[in-house]
Amino acid sequence: MFDDRSPIYRQIADRIKADVLSGALTADEQVMSTNQYAAFYRINPATAAKAFQQLADEGVLYKKRGIGMFVSPDARDALRAERRKSFFTDVVDPMVAEARAVGIPLSDVIRRITELEGK
Repeated sequence: MFDDRSPIYRQIADRIKADVLSGALTADEQVMSTNQYAAFYRINPATAAKAFQQLADEGVLYKKRGIGMFVSPDARDALRAERRKSFFTDVVDPMVAEARAVGIPLSDVIRRITELEGK
């Protein structure tokens, strides 16, 4: 599950965010405890705790004292808004620059996107 490209705690946080975005984790759903997560993935509990704390700081998770961590009610909407905000700068702008660099007219790019939308 983990690779060497980024710290494990960040990969854990990204995985949980992806699960929230996909609907695999829903609003107010309890997530595994840091100890369960650490045991399941055979990692240091402090690493899992760091990921969960980051998610709590970002408002993706919230803690119920003595019970555990849960998905925040608005987490999915907030994550979607965050992703939408970065979509054009991270995906579309580089795609347009690459199309221009290799001589593909933007009308061809738009046509292809429209074709894919119909599939």
